[in-house]
Formats: sequence, structure tokens, C-alpha cells
Amino acid sequence: MPTAARTAFAAAILLGFSCGEALAAHATYADTRVPAEPGSVSPINRWEIQDTAKAQEDGAAISARGFATKEWFPVTGRATVMAGLLENDVFKNDVFYSDNLRAVQVPDASGTVFVTPWWYRAGFDLSKAGGDRHTLLRTHGIIASADLWVNGQKVADHADIAGAYPVRDIEVTRWVRSGANAVAFKVYPADPRMSLSIGWVDWNPTPPDNNMGPWRGVDIVQTGPVALSAPLVLPTLSADLKQATLTVKVTASNLDTAAHDVTVSGTVADKPVQQKVHLGPGEVKVVSLAAGDTPAVTLDNPKVWWPIGMGDHPLYAMSVTANVDGTVSDRAATSFGVRRVESNITPQGYRQFTINGQPLLIRGGGWAPDMFLRDDPARMKAEFDYVVNLGINTIRSEGKLENDRFYDLADRHGILILAGWECCDKWEAAAKTGGQPWNDADMRVAQASMASEARLLRNHPSVIGFFIGSDHAPPPPLAKMYTDTLRAEDWTLPVISAAVDEKTAEAGPSGMKMAGPYDWIPPSYWYADQYGGAFGFDSEVSAGAVIPRLEDVQRMLSPQEQEALWKYPEARQYHASADWSTFAVLTPFDNALAHRYGTPTGLADYVAKAQLDNYDNVRAQFEAFNAHMNAAKPATGVIYWMLNNAWPSLHWHLYDYYMNPAGAYYGAKKGNEPLHIQYSYDTHDVVVVNHTLDAQHALQARIRVRNLDGSVRFEKQVPDIDLAGNHAQSVLAIPAVKGLTKTYFVELDLASADGKPVSRNVYWLSTQADELDWAKSNWYLTPVTKYGDLTALASLPKATREVRVSTIHDGSDEVTTVTLAIPASSPAAAIQEHLSIRRGARGELALPVRWTDNDITLWPGESIVLTARYPAQGGAGTVVEVAGWNAPVAQYTAGVTQGKKH
Repeated sequence: MPTAARTAFAAAILLGFSCGEALAAHATYADTRVPAEPGSVSPINRWEIQDTAKAQEDGAAISARGFATKEWFPVTGRATVMAGLLENDVFKNDVFYSDNLRAVQVPDASGTVFVTPWWYRAGFDLSKAGGDRHTLLRTHGIIASADLWVNGQKVADHADIAGAYPVRDIEVTRWVRSGANAVAFKVYPADPRMSLSIGWVDWNPTPPDNNMGPWRGVDIVQTGPVALSAPLVLPTLSADLKQATLTVKVTASNLDTAAHDVTVSGTVADKPVQQKVHLGPGEVKVVSLAAGDTPAVTLDNPKVWWPIGMGDHPLYAMSVTANVDGTVSDRAATSFGVRRVESNITPQGYRQFTINGQPLLIRGGGWAPDMFLRDDPARMKAEFDYVVNLGINTIRSEGKLENDRFYDLADRHGILILAGWECCDKWEAAAKTGGQPWNDADMRVAQASMASEARLLRNHPSVIGFFIGSDHAPPPPLAKMYTDTLRAEDWTLPVISAAVDEKTAEAGPSGMKMAGPYDWIPPSYWYADQYGGAFGFDSEVSAGAVIPRLEDVQRMLSPQEQEALWKYPEARQYHASADWSTFAVLTPFDNALAHRYGTPTGLADYVAKAQLDNYDNVRAQFEAFNAHMNAAKPATGVIYWMLNNAWPSLHWHLYDYYMNPAGAYYGAKKGNEPLHIQYSYDTHDVVVVNHTLDAQHALQARIRVRNLDGSVRFEKQVPDIDLAGNHAQSVLAIPAVKGLTKTYFVELDLASADGKPVSRNVYWLSTQADELDWAKSNWYLTPVTKYGDLTALASLPKATREVRVSTIHDGSDEVTTVTLAIPASSPAAAIQEHLSIRRGARGELALPVRWTDNDITLWPGESIVLTARYPAQGGAGTVVEVAGWNAPVAQYTAGVTQGKKH
């Protein structure tokens, strides 16, 4: 196993899978076997790759059966060149550690790597070819472009196979035969400034290969004379949600030189549909399927798909078959959900989304795949589990658009998706002042990209809109092409001109704002009525630096970088920004940390203070939008920038690359509780929030204001709170409290009518407010002229704790329950108690892990019960480690008992 770069296999092990499971995807090195039945789709699951500078034969030779690939690299089916080299452990040093990526080169140091084309070669075995059988090669996007050869014959040119997103079916029937066959792609180098591929701007360093390769894979498709593609179900849901009308379509293509009569039949939501159609030679038709004499399928009392927190997420199935002369020619299938998506522009000019007639506050994060675009199903599933655990309801994809599995997971979990093209580079070159206009070839690739993405996304109930621009709206010819293409593909969802406040003639005003910040500001900033404050729809925004936990900092930074992190605020950090000077230093964050919490005394102290700050700031961002969701100038959406990172980073994430939840994660989780109590920095109001659709009655709130020593200076009980669904309301304005220490606490508890805890929230505040210099704001930062003083937190006495632990097996998981108590005799409150699960002889973290709550603050005499769910690992002892701001690190063990099985 590689010890260098964190490969897909290492990622699987990190996520709790065995070594054997991690290698499973790499174990199948036989040629891809294609079954005989029509309608089969067989992904090429293994390539061999080599640089054309070393493999200098032509495509005819390389694609010939029996060509010797000695010294080629075996790679998985969706590997970019860099991903493939990482699979083969080519690099001596971990490219994710320190700045090792700068020095990436292959052993021969020829200097041609990544600037010359690379060969991708695979063998495939056809059970049957010839007769009425047709064989297609389906590419799902190739970065940047490729020539195609099959069995010694050149089939397509790189001018025809170009772009990261177009799906293309290339018929190769005349060149294949039953038995062994070979295919070769000559993949040309990528440059996101010159091609419609994938770029990373300031997210992370540029991958050395610019992600060249068939990153979404290539399929071998077997069909009869008539092929089916692009199955589509368009639901129209009545206002009372009692009836849905389904428009059902599929594209039928006659691959023969003779005409055919074809019967397309099948089921949609278990209801039969059928249509007969005549296709001339080579003719392609979009076929509308009918339910008997009715042109559409009607569902009474349909199972309605709701976003997470608002209801269930049921899915229906569509499956159809094409029959020619009584013989199955091809099949097509898809899943879909019944829901209604609408959006409008508020009187203030901001976009408001409505699902099934219910307006909702969009609360999400920006998605990043692995920077080498490695395909890892286990990791993707774990990331969606984190999204659910966080309580957010939306993911925004700014380019780097994912494959079908991503949207399937979103559908099943009820996570909304806002997809769109990325900023900068070639994608927005024509939109910038003085930018290079696109040529006809660019327009063709962009149009094919838009059509392919529309067909991929349109059946998924999770998808609620598409951004045709990001940091710029596209110029008129592009905007018209995008919207015309979407309409031609039966796109019924909102089309959004850009993620900034711009408009196009076709899509209208975006209803978005992108006014920053991207760097450190205090929690109170979010309640302001300007820039990135909580009003309207913020398409991307956060306070910038997010520091992982100590062991992750140590495994991503060199000792010298670790020292600079806490000691030298002006030092460049490669893991902050390799190529973008604005964010290459953490100076605003470091200055705030030193002023508010005290100058760090070492790396561990720096990281601990960073966890307090990240928790506090991320929570405030989401809570401010909560507080204003029903305001006169309403908050309608916020996308935290970002959800995750493409590589280990000191910026912009709710969970780090190692999937180790830290302060930012738990601050976001707290702020996004479905039923929640919170404090407003601007008005000092206590607000209760209900993100569900169910009204709550007779809730009970308890508010305490405490001095640093824990003494209660103000206490109030608020009984009999009635809270409507999908609503936020103030229940108390905390009055001015005399005699407060400079650093003090606000402790909020919300209970149900029967007294059961619903939400708990603790704030550490200063009588000295943070002050902002709004007049000097820019696109990424508002300067601070005076910082709040929280330095007294460092003077708290050491707290004591009592911990009880039990663990059970639950299917493929283990579930650990922890009772955390601070005894009445403790000298102080326990601040920010962080719990982790460790196991095995080396005490490795159990990841991914989903806690019911974490980073807990408790006063003497208080206790809380927490649970953690994580993948089971046979034979590994379970240890709960608790590390607090002012309490020593301690470990607690318990036996494992057998629980319920799933």
C-alpha cells in the first residue's frame, strides 16, 4: 500500500474499510467483459496508461489486439493521469504533505510529463458482435480532448471528443468483433485557461496534469437496431399535493440503414406506458409515452419528495424497453421524485426558493471533489452522511460537476443541489472585460456540455436550479445558447444568470449576492445590514480560515510550517493558498485570534483557540440567516464557502480533507439544528427556530447569563412557546445586565412541553464589542478597528469531569453512548469539551464519525448524553477521548455489546 499520497485505497482505509475492501476496485485486471444481451452498459473498469513521449507507437499499433503494454501503468476506470500515477505509487513523497506537490515529477524527469498526450488503452471482450447487434463507446467527458482508436482503426478525432462534460455515443460496430477487442484514447493535455475543462483557481494548488483523462469513465454499450437514451419523467404536482401528472419521454435512435417500427413500453411508478413509433434510417426521435388513451400518467395521492427536515424523500422508478420485430432492442431506466420547485425574486431583489409550496431558507455549503478527481464511492457516501449530520439542506456545485452517484445520494438523503458552471478560466473568459471571445468549437463544446448536464440532472428531485454563470453572467450569445439548450432538453427548473448580482435577458436577474467576506470577520458581522450580512441570498460566503484539529495540522504541515502557523501571521502557507496571494497568509485570522483570545504560546494553543473561534463564527453565520428568515428584509439563502476541500487546507471547510470534524463542523451543526434556540448579537434577542414543517407547542426556554466564574447574573424562564413550522421568532430580549465580567457567558436551553431537552446553546461573549470599519470594506474583508476581549478564558481553573461509556454493534456500525458530567465540586465550567473515538493498538481515530453533539460547554452540576456512530472494525477496542479547553485530555473505555442488526 502506498505510504505517500493519500490514494483512493488509503481513503477507504481512513473511512474504516479493510485493506482487502480498499483494494477490491483495483483487483479486477481482466479485460472488461460485455454481456450479450441488448441494453447492457459495461463500464471500462481498468486502463493501462503511458506518456506518448515513452510510448511512441501510433494509435493503430497501440489499439491492436495483443499490443504489449510493458512498463505501462494499470489504473482504475475513472482515473486522471495524476490519479493513475498516485495509484501506482510513482511519487517518493506524499504530495499532500507540506509543499511536496511543487516537486512532482515521474522518475525519468524527462520534462515532457503532462505537456504531451497520454495513451489510455483497455481490452474488452464482446460476448456477441455482428448481426443486428450494435456496439457503442459512451464517453462521459474527457479532459481536455482525445483521439479514439478501436482495433487498429481511428474512429474519432479530438476535435469531436472534447470537453469535461459532453456525453457522446460513438458507434464502433463496424470495427469490433466477438471475443477480444482493444480501445485506445490519445488524451491531449488540459489547460483550463484554454479549454472547457476543470480549473481550481484559489481552492487548492493546480494539479500538475490539469486533471487530464476520462475522469467520468467510458462505457461499452450493446444494443439492437434501435437504441434508447435520455429517459425523462416530468412531474406536475397540484397545489394541494394530492395529484401528480407525469409526462414521460425517452429518446429512440435508429442505428440501422433500414427503417424500423418500434414499440416502446414499460412502467412508470408501477403504471404501464407504451408508444409505437416509426423510425427512418438513422432517425432520432423523442418519444412521448402514454398511459392507454391518456397522454400522461396520473398519480392520486402521490408520495411527495421533500427536502431534508421537511418530510420524506420517496423515489419512483421508470423502466422501458424498445422492441423491434418482437425482439428486445434496448432498455432504459431512471428514478425520479414527485415535487414542485419554484423560485421568485423578492421585493428586495433576492431569490426565494419554494418547494411544494413551502418557502424555505437555503442553508448549504460549496462542494469540492478530490483535486485529482479520484472516484471513491465510500468517501462520497460518508460525505453525504456528514451533510445530513450537519443539518444543512443544500450543496452548491460551482463546476467540478459530479456523476450520477452524487445526485442519487442527494435524492435519497433529501439534500438540495444547486449546480452550475465554474468561475474564471475558459468558462468565463468571454464574460470578463477584455476577455477572449469563444470560437465556434468552444460554443459546440459548451452546448454539448449544457445538453449533457441537463439530461443528467433533470430527473433528480434533489436538483433545484442551474447557474449558467458564476462570478460573471455569460454574455448574450452564451446566455441564449445555454437557455435555449436547457429548454430543448425539457428543463423546467429555475435557470440562474450568475452567482453574483447580474442578469441576462433570458434568465432575468440572478437574485444572488457575492459581496464577501472570504476572510476573517467577527461573529457580529453576520447580523449587519450590508455586504455579506444575513439578508437576501448569499451564494458563497464565510470568515475564511478554518484550522483542522492538531493531529491533522501535524500531518499536513512540515515542522517549519507548523511553527510559522502560530508564530508568524505574515508567513505564506502553501495549504492556505498555493497560487493566490490574497489568501496565502492568514494574517486577519491570526491577528483576531491574538487580540480576542490572547497571543498563542505554541501550536497546540493556537489550534485550541482556533477551534473556539471557528465554532463561534460558523455558528453565527448560519444563525444570523435563521434569525432573519421571516424578517421584513428576509434572508433567503446562504452557501457557506466551502463545505469541504479538495485537499488538506487551512481555509474554507466545514470538515477537513481527513474527514475529522472540528470546531467549524460542530458550530455549523449547532446552528442548523431543526428545532433550535439561539442568541442574536445585534439585538440581544433569544430566538427560537423551527426548520421543520410541524408546529411546536408549549416549548420551554431557559436563559442564563453567567460571569466567568459561572455565577448566574440573569435568569429567565419562558414557558408556553408556540412556534409555527418553517419559522423563527424572538421569545425574549435579554436586558442590560450589571456586574458582568469582561468575558461572560449566555446559556440557552430549549425543552419540549414534557420537559425533554430539545436544544442547548452556549456563547462566550465580551462586554467589549468588536467594531468594524465598514467604509474600508472590500470584496473579501471588512477591517476590524477594535476586537472583543475574550482573553480571560485562558484564566479559567481546570475543570473536572465524570464520563461513562458504553458501545454496541448496530449492523455494520458501532454506536457509542457517552454520559459527560461536570461534578458540582468542579472548580470551573468545562469549556468546549471535544469527544473523539479511538481504537486499536495505535489509538487511531474512528472516522467518519457522526456525533449527536460535540464541543460541549457544561457548568458544575450539569451533564449531557451524547452518541457517536462510526464504522465497526473487528477486534479494535473502543476508547473515548475527551479534550477540553480547560480540562486535561483523558481516555475512557467500555466493553462492546451486541445491539440490533440491520
